[in-house]
Amino acid sequence: MIDTQNITSGADFRSVQELAAKDAAKGKSLGQDEFLKLMTTQLQNQDPMKPMENGDFLAQIAQFSTVQGIGDLNDNFANLSASLVSNQALQATNLVGRQVLAPTGVAALKTGESIRGKVDLPSASGDLVVTVRDQAGQVVRRLDLGSQAAGSTDFQWDGLRDDGQYAGAGNYFLSAEASIDGQNQTVDTLLVSEVRSVTLSNSGGLLLDLDGIGALDFSEVRQIL
Repeated sequence: MIDTQNITSGADFRSVQELAAKDAAKGKSLGQDEFLKLMTTQLQNQDPMKPMENGDFLAQIAQFSTVQGIGDLNDNFANLSASLVSNQALQATNLVGRQVLAPTGVAALKTGESIRGKVDLPSASGDLVVTVRDQAGQVVRRLDLGSQAAGSTDFQWDGLRDDGQYAGAGNYFLSAEASIDGQNQTVDTLLVSEVRSVTLSNSGGLLLDLDGIGALDFSEVRQIL
């Protein structure tokens, strides 16, 4: 509690700001009821020959209102943030079982299925090739997509090796190389993966658990399919 007995008249007179600052240094807070009590005590003990100016009185009220308003605003933002995170987490549960497109570089091939993806071309390419590698780094398949215009180009690997044999289920690494202005360069490859679960990270963001890949920050997802 604020010690109103510290308010005296004459030369030892202290303002509300000084007492509030002193209590704040001790880890105390000045509530609305205490502020009004303090102001009343200050008025009762003021020097009748030098009464508090209206401007000073209003300035102290304005100062308290500003501080209290900022505190209330911070509390409201904190509550809003918590509400948004909870709402985001609730909506994110709808992603479980869905497929997303992201720059993972790796995708899981299931028996009898294929791997789909997109290549982002900054400029038109005279020759676009997607290379599939196994976990040992060995080339399994090269997909020649030919000439492509700038922008996104869809591709699909059917799971077959270059020799026509099925590669088998497992994780595979896919990368793309394009011939642009006569020079070969690596371009961004986006792969389709299935979301197995969604969790909240320590920072409040969303982490997607992708099938065969693991955790991926939701911010990296380019498209929800």
